[in-house]
Amino acid sequence: MSTIRELSGRGAQVPENILELRAAEQRRRLQRAFGNLRETTAEKVDLRNVARNHLWPATGVAALCGLIVGYTVAGWFASSR
Repeated sequence: MSTIRELSGRGAQVPENILELRAAEQRRRLQRAFGNLRETTAEKVDLRNVARNHLWPATGVAALCGLIVGYTVAGWFASSR
């Protein structure tokens, strides 16, 4: 096996050990990026944290939904008489 590879399209020759080092560094960067993505996603999806940070808007939406459901159900009973 040759210790130098030709990069297709560029015509440049790079030693294999440098290519292996670059590949290892890229793997480490990808692993860090996916780890950060996993942590960030877990924080954003954590319902307790979201509810704690947005308590009043969530309460308002729940109250509005309850009001709409209440009027809808009351309308069913009022129109059936």
